[in-house]
Amino acid sequence: MVKPTRIVLLGSTGSIGRSTLKVVAENPDRLKVVGLGCKSSLELLVEQIRLFSPQVVAVDEGRGQELAERLGAGPKPVILEGMKGQVELAGWPGAEMLVAAMVGSAGIKPVLAGIEAKKQIALANKETIVLAGELIMAKAKENKVSLWPVDSEHNAIHQSLAGSRREDLHSITLTASGGPFLHWPAQDFEKIRLADALNHPKWSMGKKISVDSATLMNKGLEVIEAKWLFGLEVDQIKVVVHPESILHSLVSFKDGSSIGQFGQPDMCVPIAYCLGQGLRLASGVRPLDFGALGRLTFEKPDLERFGCLKLAFEALRLGGGAPAALSGANEEVVADFLAEKIHFTEIPKRLAALMVQLSKAVADPKGPPFLRRIESLNDALAADAWGRQSILV
Repeated sequence: MVKPTRIVLLGSTGSIGRSTLKVVAENPDRLKVVGLGCKSSLELLVEQIRLFSPQVVAVDEGRGQELAERLGAGPKPVILEGMKGQVELAGWPGAEMLVAAMVGSAGIKPVLAGIEAKKQIALANKETIVLAGELIMAKAKENKVSLWPVDSEHNAIHQSLAGSRREDLHSITLTASGGPFLHWPAQDFEKIRLADALNHPKWSMGKKISVDSATLMNKGLEVIEAKWLFGLEVDQIKVVVHPESILHSLVSFKDGSSIGQFGQPDMCVPIAYCLGQGLRLASGVRPLDFGALGRLTFEKPDLERFGCLKLAFEALRLGGGAPAALSGANEEVVADFLAEKIHFTEIPKRLAALMVQLSKAVADPKGPPFLRRIESLNDALAADAWGRQSILV
């Protein structure tokens, strides 16, 4: 009998977290939840605790007593609080794998803690790699830890590279759905409302990532991730718009052949691959019926209407802390849009202005050194903070 893999799940009440627990439920003999972490959705967390009986949970600072009261009488898991609790949970001794599904730069400290505790990492928190990709990959190698990318695109690249020699690789192509505004005329972007941006045509996602998908910044962040996850040069990374979201990404080799991964647009598929660490666990998702698919289409991204993707490539070429600064700034402007303080079209405009300022700071020998090179976690967080502060000026 195979011993189940014991997992800690950070971000359990978010979209990726909920999908992860669906996969766990599909594989009760192969997967066991020992820890859950969330920020503030205590009602859903209580339900998850009752279903999966974790040893330990982590919640936002000051919410532990409230959670204990909601759980009522009887045995309870260990309850941790705040960032300190998330970090402790990430390295929990009873777990073998950390699923990092929290949103934003807050994920970087727990991921590093999991790596240093030698957990296998299923990584859905893209900001961790965007902020400190070189540092994270070096730490993973040092601790002999595998990073399993949960993002459907990077997961597809990982699967498509299996069994091939890296020296035979020519390039990778990340596919993008194009979001809800793919075929909107540019002059109609002024009419976009928050509800429109959150209404993704193919994927069910959280609010922040839905907005990033609508601006194509999500694809830009994935481009930055891909460089570090797969050890690529910028010119080896391409993006193509594929509205049907059936081909999740592909790799091209020097002999002219290309290999891609096809599947339903359901995050349970890449999650199951990660939790199985390369084995094909049940995902609860049906295989494709290719005869019923009809036509699959592809087109080049329009970098004029969706300038955020272009900005991400620019930040990646600047190097150092530029991607971290852009990511931090993007979190701030997306938060403003979600709060309906700014219009959708202000997101790329404000980020483009930031990139002008960032380019000057990187070129200035007297500018912040962390914008030129990330050598520590503090550097990554400082670059992120610089972007947040600069976008608010």
